[in-house]
Amino acid sequence: MNGRLRRGFERAARDYDRHAGVQREVTSRLLERLDFVRVDPALALDLGAGTGDGAARLQARFPRAQVLAADFAPAMLRAARAARRARLAVACDAFRLPLPAHSVDLAFSSSTLQWCEPLDDALAELLRALRPGGLLLFATYGPDTLRELRAAQAAAGIAGGVNEFRDMHPIGDLLTAQGWADPVLDAERLEVSYASPAALLRELRGVGSRRAAPGAPVSRGRWRQMLDAYPRGGDGRVRATYEVIYGHALGPAGHAADGAATVPLAAVGRPARD
Repeated sequence: MNGRLRRGFERAARDYDRHAGVQREVTSRLLERLDFVRVDPALALDLGAGTGDGAARLQARFPRAQVLAADFAPAMLRAARAARRARLAVACDAFRLPLPAHSVDLAFSSSTLQWCEPLDDALAELLRALRPGGLLLFATYGPDTLRELRAAQAAAGIAGGVNEFRDMHPIGDLLTAQGWADPVLDAERLEVSYASPAALLRELRGVGSRRAAPGAPVSRGRWRQMLDAYPRGGDGRVRATYEVIYGHALGPAGHAADGAATVPLAAVGRPARD
């Protein structure tokens, strides 16, 4: 993941929890899916843990497990540890997990994979780390996400301000091609209300999404044109659509070497400090 993206999340760490309502709701809905599977992990990985909301809730659900909070922004993990949401935390790239092969029983990732490019490399690394029959459970975002913002920016002649999100079907095809067992994906749309387009943009920047504003400078006139083009409801508020893609898959039984993997705590590491 690139340095500009990391810096955006580093800056957002202090106030992330104040802006992350959508992310918390998606994490809640993803965790509910564990009610329908049988899993008792010894090691659970929360990839893209941020300030530790998911890691803390995984620990509460699986009190006997080691839950490892992993994020590429050290400031996020420092916030997680300060809030006592993460007992184990490691700052690392999604493409290079500091874990032995076939050591993870549950790989959990909420609102993170949309930032991982190339996605196939991130999924391949998760497949390497997951034990045979281990569970991958994730939530990411599809192409209808922020469609209203994208349309308003297009009306103002502004390009490049919103992520290009992947459709559900290519993600499923990728999981199948990599050899994941029994991949299942589905999607739902959440509609969130904001007082104004500016409030939506503040929230997006507040969770580290610097793509909320284009990389190239935009004139004040075009910016105002974009805000004016954003559709409003009868109550004067604006809505933003989030297309949430949920998926799960199993690590194929044939992808591990013989013998059980163990993970010494010394191999996990700690988040970097200033």
